[in-house]
Amino acid sequence: MPTTCPLAPSDKKEYITDIGKILVQKHGKKKHYSPEEVKKAHQQSKWYEGLDFSCWAMCIFSSHGGFESYHLQHDETCEYVIMKGEMLQDLSSTVSEKWYEISEIDLDTSWLDIGDVFDGILEGITEFFGQILDGIS
Repeated sequence: MPTTCPLAPSDKKEYITDIGKILVQKHGKKKHYSPEEVKKAHQQSKWYEGLDFSCWAMCIFSSHGGFESYHLQHDETCEYVIMKGEMLQDLSSTVSEKWYEISEIDLDTSWLDIGDVFDGILEGITEFFGQILDGIS
């Protein structure tokens, strides 16, 4: 019987930032990281206290295909698009609350699979990018 993914991290922005830094330090900057690389980064982070919710980082840093293959192989039912949307929606609301700190955020959006994300969350993504552009200009 398939298992479902655990709850999302409490501070999604901090979680994404921490896991991203570990991934870049260990593997260099890449468009996508393998789910195994993401899982190891999660285990090396402050977020790992015996709880594995690395699939929340996988939906951000791994490709859609890699995410799906990993979860199929491990008999887990996690929804890539829904999870990625939730993570990015929280990130966009964090950015909107602290737009004045935008220069302190090192955002590389090359890892975004925009086509996957647009289903159902276009509004949050549009707001996210709009506020980044407003903060830069």
